[in-house]
Amino acid sequence: MFEKLFMLVKNNAGMAVIDNPAIPVKYHEAVINEASSSIIEVLKNQLETGKIKDLVKFFQFSGIYNNSLVSSIINKFANKLNNFYGIEPDSAMQAANSLITPVMNELVKESKDEKNADFGLSNFISKLSGNRTDMSALVNQMMVA
Repeated sequence: MFEKLFMLVKNNAGMAVIDNPAIPVKYHEAVINEASSSIIEVLKNQLETGKIKDLVKFFQFSGIYNNSLVSSIINKFANKLNNFYGIEPDSAMQAANSLITPVMNELVKESKDEKNADFGLSNFISKLSGNRTDMSALVNQMMVA
């Protein structure tokens, strides 16, 4: 599942990373990895801090453009670009925004596609929790509420 998230990021990396003169070619693959890990870290943090209901709502009602969850991912990724790759803050923020926003839109869309079990919300949340427990009953209950 995380490999599919990486591919989702990689497939959206064109303008934001690959064609971005601010990001040297030697860093492209690493930057794509950083974007994927930023998404996973922020979503995992939602679970660990007891905000599973907010996470479910995010995927259920995808008006995400002004969503604090997406903003958190963008900020985390932009900070990594700036701190680890020396990319100027404005360029880092622009790259992060132009990559993370469409990836999160697509992730929400994929999670609603019944033919795509890997990105199904309960499966996705179970994977984020380290497969410690099957989260489907809890997720389904929250989606009804």
